[in-house]
Amino acid sequence: MLRSIIVALAFVSGAFVMMNAQNAKPAQTDANTPLHLLAPDYPVRYGVSKPDSVKAVLDRVFRYVEKETPVGLINAATQKPVKDFSKIDEQTRLQRGAFRLTSYEWGVAYLGMLLAAETTGDQRYKKYVSDRFGFLAEIAPAFSKLKQKNGQVNDDLMRRMLDPKALDDAGSICASMIKAQLDGSATKLKPIIDNYIDFIMNKEYRLSDGTFARVRPQYNSMWLDDMFMSIPAIVYMGKLTGDKKYYDEAVKQFRQFSSRMFVPETGLYRHAWIESSTDHPAFYWGRANGWALLTATILLDVLPSDYPGRDFVLERFRAHVRGLSACQSGQGMWHQLLNRNDSYLETSATAIYAYCFAKAINSKWIDAIAYGPVVQLAWNAVTEKVNAEGQVEGTCVGTGMGFDPAYYYYRPVSVFAAHGYGPVLLAGAEIYRMQKMWFPKMNDSAVQYYDQDIQTDRPIFDVKGSVHY
Repeated sequence: MLRSIIVALAFVSGAFVMMNAQNAKPAQTDANTPLHLLAPDYPVRYGVSKPDSVKAVLDRVFRYVEKETPVGLINAATQKPVKDFSKIDEQTRLQRGAFRLTSYEWGVAYLGMLLAAETTGDQRYKKYVSDRFGFLAEIAPAFSKLKQKNGQVNDDLMRRMLDPKALDDAGSICASMIKAQLDGSATKLKPIIDNYIDFIMNKEYRLSDGTFARVRPQYNSMWLDDMFMSIPAIVYMGKLTGDKKYYDEAVKQFRQFSSRMFVPETGLYRHAWIESSTDHPAFYWGRANGWALLTATILLDVLPSDYPGRDFVLERFRAHVRGLSACQSGQGMWHQLLNRNDSYLETSATAIYAYCFAKAINSKWIDAIAYGPVVQLAWNAVTEKVNAEGQVEGTCVGTGMGFDPAYYYYRPVSVFAAHGYGPVLLAGAEIYRMQKMWFPKMNDSAVQYYDQDIQTDRPIFDVKGSVHY
C-alpha cells in the first residue's frame, strides 16, 4: 500500500514538472531577444522629468516650509501674540516654527523661493519672501531701540540680524535680502543690509592677507563654508550699489580661498585649512564643496562677463564640476565624504550640485550633453528624499571642522536640518527651467540632452526600469 502511494506521488510530481516545463517561457537569449532592451533593475527613478513633475515636488516642499515658518510675534512670558508692534518689549520673541527666519540656512531657502517664482511664474513663492522680509523690516526699528536701551536683544533670531557676531549670522541672509531688494520682492531692507555688510567688510576676523577666517577650532582656521557665508553678499552688494570695490573684494576672497583649499589632483576642495599646520588633511566634505560651487555660480552670474578675475572663477568652476561629476554615485547622489564610497549618501550636497550644474548648463558655461544627464540623475534621487509631507530627508545636520573621517561619517541626519530645503528649492527651480530650455530624451535606454527636438524610436525606461514604447 505504501509503495503504491509513493509511486502515485512520483507520477503526479513528474507530470506537474513536465506541465510547467511545457508552459514555461523560453529563456531570453541573444538569439531570440534584443538583450540591450531588457529593463534594468534601477534602485532609483531613471528617466526624464517633466516640468510638471518638478513643480509638484517644489509645491510639496513649499507647503511644508510655509506651515513651519510662521510670521508673527509672541510674548515669551504669556505666550500670547503681539499684534501691536509699538508694544514690542524685552519679552517679545519671534514666533517659532521648525525653522528660523534669520538663519544662514534660511537665506538659501529665500534664494530658492525667489528663483522658483522666477522660473515657474508661481507668485506664491515671491510672496513667501515678501511677507517675511517685510515683517522683519517692520519690526527691526523697535528691536533696535531695545538694543540701544538695554545693550542687547533678548530674542536670538533678532540678535543675529541686528548684532551679527559671525559670518554665519550675516552672509547668507544678507545675500538673499539684497537679491530680494534687487528684484523688487521686498523693500525697506537697506538699513539691515548695510548693517550686515558693515560686519562682513569691516568686523569679521581675517588672516593677515585679508582672507576671512575663524579662531576656532584652531587659531586662524579657514572654513570652506565661509566662501558662501561672505562672497555672495559682497558681490550682490556690488550689483546693488554699482561700487566695484565689492566686486574686487569678492574676486580676491575667491582667489585666496581657492589657492589654499582647492586640490587640483582631485578637482575638489578640502574642508579645512589651518594656518599653523604643515599638513592640511583633505576631507572632501560634500556640503562644503556645495557651498564653494554655489559661491562660484553666484559670482559667474553677477560679475560682468569681462570683469577682471571672472575667467579664473569660470576655470575653477569647470574644474570643480569635473571633479564632482567623477564622484557621483550610481544612485544619483553624492557621498558625505565625496571620495569615500562607504560614507552615506547626503541630500543637501546633491541638491546644491544639481542646481549649480543646471544653472551652468542653462547659462552655457558647461556642456549640456555631458552634464544634463548628471543633473537629471541627481534630481531623480533628490525627489525620492522629499517625503509626502514635504520634508527633505537624508540631510546632514550642522557640521564643524574635523580632522578624522569618523567625525564626518557619523554626523546625524534629520528632516529638521534646515540646510536641505533651500538647495532643493534652488535645484527644482533651475531644473524646471532646464527642462523647458533643452530637449531631454530617452535614446537607446539612456538619458540624452539635445538643443533641438528629435524623434526617438527606441523604447524608454522612465521609472524603476518600467519600459514603454
